[in-house]
Formats: sequence, structure tokens, C-alpha cells
Amino acid sequence: MTETVARAIAKSVRSQQQMDGEGARVNRSIGSNMLPDLDPFLLLDEFEVEAPGGFPDHPHRGFETVTYMFEGEFLHEDFKGHKGHLGPGDLQWMSAGRGMVHAEIPADHSRAHGLQLWINLAAKDKMMKPRYQEYPAAKIKQFSPEEGIQIKVIAGEAYGVKSPIKTKTPTLFVDIRLAKGKTIEQEVPEDYAGFIYTIAGTALFGSSKHQSGAHHTLVLSDNGGTKVPVKSLSDDCHFVLIAGKPLREPIVQEGPFVMNSRQQVAQAIQDYSRGLHGFEGAREWKSTIRDLWSKPSKKGSKKTNRS
Repeated sequence: MTETVARAIAKSVRSQQQMDGEGARVNRSIGSNMLPDLDPFLLLDEFEVEAPGGFPDHPHRGFETVTYMFEGEFLHEDFKGHKGHLGPGDLQWMSAGRGMVHAEIPADHSRAHGLQLWINLAAKDKMMKPRYQEYPAAKIKQFSPEEGIQIKVIAGEAYGVKSPIKTKTPTLFVDIRLAKGKTIEQEVPEDYAGFIYTIAGTALFGSSKHQSGAHHTLVLSDNGGTKVPVKSLSDDCHFVLIAGKPLREPIVQEGPFVMNSRQQVAQAIQDYSRGLHGFEGAREWKSTIRDLWSKPSKKGSKKTNRS
């Protein structure tokens, strides 16, 4: 019998706090100078937003955004009339494809806390028709293999439990909470690149038993391993494990447009400006939620990836 190989932690990156959107505070790791991308992943933000902050009307092309809420509530609206309301534990998996313009704003003055992940699309899928996959917390697959271990399967599979999410770019996304002293071994396909993002508590991660607290992105080693062991050192251990199949294609990004060449990015900017090829009506559109709260001061605003 062939013994399975475990992944080690190859790199640890502490999230850097910055302002994004309009007065919104995010802790960014992937997409920062320390970790520009991790094919097929483009960006990872742990956001903590309170009104009047938020992410008003902004475009996307060429990738998917995954918004996963921990607490608080967010409103969502796009230029084609789709509206949504995300609460604690809810998930929105949005494929922007050829063109999306939308707004994401806190529903009230309470703290909205969650993760947003950007996943690249292959060249053949970048101009796909936009689509949503939205699941309230009650419909997300979750289970407890034993007392002190809680697992939610956002995408892919864990312990034989499969998520209903259909991913264009093959992706694994699991949310795990462990009591002190508990251990797990999450299976990961050998050809996937991946990472762990720590949300709370302390644990030993990977075959290297790398100890880490909250707000770190732990990049998994590329050793062909098919499992990731974790042992909790605290009662509040909470992390997500995310992995995906690398696309190994050129990445050219200009803010919210991610394509395979500079020419394609220039075309995306032109299409958005002129309202063409997926952006019809985009320039004239204004969401009904963008001015829900009084506008923040310019001091708290910054032009970033979402602008």
C-alpha cells in the first residue's frame, strides 16, 4: 500500500489592513505585494465593513468572486436587475464572465464580516455569460464527524460530503472549526495549489506543524501531497482551506479586469466605457443601494481593485 503524502506550509503571509471601496476596511493577503496571486486565485480579503462604508457600483470581467459571510448583513445589486441579501453564513458565488457591474453595501449599521475570494477563469471561460450561485447558510453542506469538529463544504468535497456549487475553475473550499486538541486531515487533489486562511485561534498546520494564529495565509507546499493535517491548540480554532487547479495561463490585471493580454484588458476597459460586449447599459446604471448611507469622507476612500 502506498503511503499518502501530506502537504507542508511553504509560506506564511500575514494579511495587511487597507482601505478599499468607499471607507471599507479589508485585511488582504492574496493580491498584496507579499502574495500578488496564487494561481488560480487572484485576491483574498477578510473584510470588516460598517455603514457608511461599502463597495458601491463597480465593474468586473474575466473571473469569479466568492463572498462568504461570517456575521452581519450585506445587500447586493447588479446592472441587470439582480438583487440579493447576504446574512451570517450565506454564500454568493458570482461568475462575472464577460461583464458585471454591481454594488455591495452593508444592510445596516452593524459590523459585516466575511471573506471575498477572486478566482481566475480560463481563457475559454472569460467571456462566458455571467451567473450566480447563491446559498443561504441553512442550505450549505455542513457536518460534524465527531464532537468538537464542525465542517462546512463551500465547494468541492470533505469527508465524502459534496457541495452543490459548480465551479468553472476546479476549486475546493472548506470552512473548519476545531475545539482544543482536535485533529483533522483534509484531502486535497495532488495537482491543486492551495492555502489555509486563519480566522481565529491557534493550530499546528501541515506536515511541518507550522504554528499560526489568526489573519495569516498559509501557502501549501507543491509536493504532490493529497492531505493536509491540522491540530488545534485552542478552543476557538477557525480557518478555511482553499485549493484549486492552476490554470497556468498569462494573467494581466487592471483593477477589476483580469484577462490574458494587455490588448484584452484595453478592450475590456473600452467595452465598459462604451457599454459594449457584455456591458450594455453599464455606464448609465446607478444602483438603488449606493446612496443608502451617507457618503464617507474622502480620507477613508481609496481607488483599489474594485474601482
